[in-house]
Amino acid sequence: MIPRLHARAHSPREPLAEALGRSLSPIEGLTEYTVVAHWPGLDYYTPDDEQRTWTSVEWAEHLEDPYLENPFAASPDDDRHAILHLDVRLHPDDRELTGPEWSETAHRFARAAGIEVPGAAEHGWRWIAVQGQPGRLDLIANLVHLDGTWRIPPADILRRLADEARRIEQDLNLIPVRTGTTQWSAARTVPTASAQLAGVLTQLADEQAGPLATVRGLVEHTAYRIARQPGAAGTDTAHRLGLIARRLHAIQQDLDATAAHLVQPRAAAAPAAAQRTAHRSPQEKHLFAPHHRPLPGHPP
Repeated sequence: MIPRLHARAHSPREPLAEALGRSLSPIEGLTEYTVVAHWPGLDYYTPDDEQRTWTSVEWAEHLEDPYLENPFAASPDDDRHAILHLDVRLHPDDRELTGPEWSETAHRFARAAGIEVPGAAEHGWRWIAVQGQPGRLDLIANLVHLDGTWRIPPADILRRLADEARRIEQDLNLIPVRTGTTQWSAARTVPTASAQLAGVLTQLADEQAGPLATVRGLVEHTAYRIARQPGAAGTDTAHRLGLIARRLHAIQQDLDATAAHLVQPRAAAAPAAAQRTAHRSPQEKHLFAPHHRPLPGHPP
């Protein structure tokens, strides 16, 4: 288990997008399986588990509130970078943690980082923990309190995080970082990074829950509604929307193919790269060819 402390940021939006592995959405609700932990005061702030229906944009706004409500709050160095971002990564061969285990891990790291203070549940600093990617946990906190107080992390925060990681490894029977360190840090670095990037592309291309699938579904639904309107103008607009939906589908397929290419062995990718010319490959020709996906009310 390796904790990593990022440079403090001005806004929680980029750290949250990085944690999720995709752009923030005003319509996609994040459940307790994604936001696995948060500052205890949120239970007083939003009763009846209302926060479980928040979108990623709303979570970002929630983290931003203390910063926006205290425009003159600044760190001892007189800067306004109040967003602390910490991510924790498991060993590639570790087992998958359960939801309660991720939650426990988040609270323990929050206490080690000094962003969760025992006895300050109702008035603590705002933070959330996101388990949005396999084997990874992200903690995002605002160091500005609602009363304008700036929380200063411990000077030895890196040592505290490392020590807590060792204790969690032991308590949860995880692979210690010292075991196979050379193989993990050297031999597996590139494939792991490629797999993570491929995971992002796969999420974008997902036909069921990906953001492009949502957009494409809205476009197709609009085309269907417009096609039922009387008049040639509606028919023409529905046809144009159909072409847009097909292009979105082509993009999804291209992203999916690119994700598959990322996780291929390098030796297999080299000959393909050498064969590229100024002409489009058969795969590219297929990508730009129209996808015959008929719209409601239109023959194939």
